[in-house]
Amino acid sequence: MSTIRDVAKAAKVSISTVSHVINGTRYVSPDTRERVLQAIDTLNYKHNRLASSLRNRKTFTIGVLLPNSANPYFAEVLAGIEEATYAQNYNIILGNATDDPEREQTYLNVLLSRQVDGILLISTGAFEDSIALLAANNTPVVMVDRSADLSGIDEIFTDNQAGGRLATEYLLNLGHERIGCITGPSFLTPSAKRVQGHLDAYAAAHLPHNSDWIVTGDFQHSGGYDAACKLLALDPQPTAIFACNDLMAVGAISAVHQAGLHVPQDISVVGYDDIPLASYATPRLTTVAQPAREIGHLAVKRLLQRLTNPDLPPRHEKLPIKLIERDSCAPVGGHSK
Repeated sequence: MSTIRDVAKAAKVSISTVSHVINGTRYVSPDTRERVLQAIDTLNYKHNRLASSLRNRKTFTIGVLLPNSANPYFAEVLAGIEEATYAQNYNIILGNATDDPEREQTYLNVLLSRQVDGILLISTGAFEDSIALLAANNTPVVMVDRSADLSGIDEIFTDNQAGGRLATEYLLNLGHERIGCITGPSFLTPSAKRVQGHLDAYAAAHLPHNSDWIVTGDFQHSGGYDAACKLLALDPQPTAIFACNDLMAVGAISAVHQAGLHVPQDISVVGYDDIPLASYATPRLTTVAQPAREIGHLAVKRLLQRLTNPDLPPRHEKLPIKLIERDSCAPVGGHSK
């Protein structure tokens, strides 16, 4: 069985250079790195990650906590995380809180017991308790897809308030003045910010807003369906619906169809996230797109930087959003746009 010494001898470098190539702990010139990699391949050298972790007190493992793995948006974020960790020779351990703050705490304790090097946290909303727990264990953390505006914590997120305003302004520009808004759980900051953006758009347009037009959902298909049914029971009905995520938007479209109405001829619908399903819904869903995979990539990059240099100043990075126009919206009384 080949050893690291064999690799160093074959590549004509020091053992420490081989170690730096394997662990990515220091810059190695491209030519030297290539010689080391060729020697590893030729000798079929298997790096003993366990022994390395015992020496360096690193497990090369990152904990990832999702609020709900059934949501396709978080599946896209996770895909970005997995791509980036794999490229850096790290492994991940996944926890799924299923939108339960108590379960979030349980999974954090599980991840800490596994001695992960750091944690990527997409919180259910109980972020203060979670951050306190991680701080007490001196575990590096990056808040992902959430902005808690906590000092000393790295955050990767998008401008949810701007996204809510963008979606609503789009519908207002199509002539819709009665726009129903289906929110997510109120304790989640992305949902609250999107609703605030929705209200900002009305204020900027100097238009009155009826509080009955805002109905709480749960970020799932069924919640969107139930909320849309409540909106459709209003008199007069909204002429458009802004759902704070795509799953609820798809549920809302189903409710509109079941009521004997048509999207977008009778009611326009805008979603949020641009999950893959949005392109295949009937009609294809107009939505506010978030760069889910880029969020995952950047979160891993930021956490690894934090692991390498714990004294780096924390960064709150806000990524851009954009509106994707498809077939689910039309001017009032007009044809699809």
